[in-house]
Amino acid sequence: NQMAKITKEQLENVVKTNKELEDIVLEIGILESKKHGLLHKVAEVNKVLEEQKVELEKQYGKISIDLKTGEYTEITEK
Repeated sequence: NQMAKITKEQLENVVKTNKELEDIVLEIGILESKKHGLLHKVAEVNKVLEEQKVELEKQYGKISIDLKTGEYTEITEK
């Protein structure tokens, strides 16, 4: 009792396409993992930046800083 089969070429094509799909899904998983790590890093750096802003505000009051020159202008409340 012999089972029906697709051609060798058809099988190779399906196997190749399936492997390509698996590789893409694996790559997405790797990228999602990297993204997760980077999102944590963003949170950490934002925290440091906020701490720096608080320290600067203690010394200079509310200011707007030119990040190219270091010059600042006072922010006046309206």
